[in-house]
Amino acid sequence: MDKLYCHITDETSALKKVILGRADSQGGVPSPEDCYDPKSKEHVLNGTYPEEEDMMREVEAFRSVLSRYGVEVLRPGPLPDTNQLFTRDLGFVIDEYFILSRMIEDRRYEQVAIEYILKQMPGDKIIRLSSGARVEGGDVIVHNEHVFVGVYAKSDFDDVKTARTNLTAVEELKKHFPDKIFHAFELNKSMTDPRKNALHLDCCFQPVGEKYAVIHPGGFTNEEDAQYIIDFFGKENVLIIDENEMYEMFSNFFSISPGVVVVEERQKRLIEWLEKNELTVEKIPYYEIGKQEGLLRCSTLPLYRNK
Repeated sequence: MDKLYCHITDETSALKKVILGRADSQGGVPSPEDCYDPKSKEHVLNGTYPEEEDMMREVEAFRSVLSRYGVEVLRPGPLPDTNQLFTRDLGFVIDEYFILSRMIEDRRYEQVAIEYILKQMPGDKIIRLSSGARVEGGDVIVHNEHVFVGVYAKSDFDDVKTARTNLTAVEELKKHFPDKIFHAFELNKSMTDPRKNALHLDCCFQPVGEKYAVIHPGGFTNEEDAQYIIDFFGKENVLIIDENEMYEMFSNFFSISPGVVVVEERQKRLIEWLEKNELTVEKIPYYEIGKQEGLLRCSTLPLYRNK
């Protein structure tokens, strides 16, 4: 069997290989108590939780776009009665290394489904962090020599279900990648109000194109962190979104290349801004999946981008 090699140095270089989530065999509508984010819980309580058939249709629309651009699309193996949509959190790649996430207990079983992919990778290119390190891929954004990480740093980390990445993970990653510049940003968390909850960093910030970024400053605990990102990219290159747009996952698009980005078709203001900046926008239906507080970036785990 040929070895599978990884290479990710940013969010927007030409994508060659990705693991795309799957929506079949989700196990039905969860109980409110079994939800691990406030938006899913909101839709369960309102009777508007997405139907499996609708989510499968949306994932297929995404897969079709990726394939049209020549991207090799891998899928997690099937697990019965398990939500396997959000592969982003199972792991992430920095340079040539695959880092296996340390996820919340509710979701660790999902990683079983990508073991067949991990077995194809050189063993010395897989990093497993210590048991004290907690991290999910949605909190990690690689931007050339910089790595932006969303964290929850308070002492009640283990009691906050929406807290996914801690400072221990950041410190361990620094040791593995001494040449990278790491930035840890504290995120606001809530299990009761999805408009006040930045579940992961990519729920309130993401780079796009060659020089642009989208950000919701209210997702950050410290104003200076959001301002740092705005200054880093330049105010003229940043789209600032409000809490309702964060709720609709405006920062959770997905880049196929520096000039091509996939966006949920209802996000009109985002689409207009991207097209104004001369990006090609592939518009697909992903609204039903968004009811689970995850969207396009969340349902992808890029393995290889050309730089």
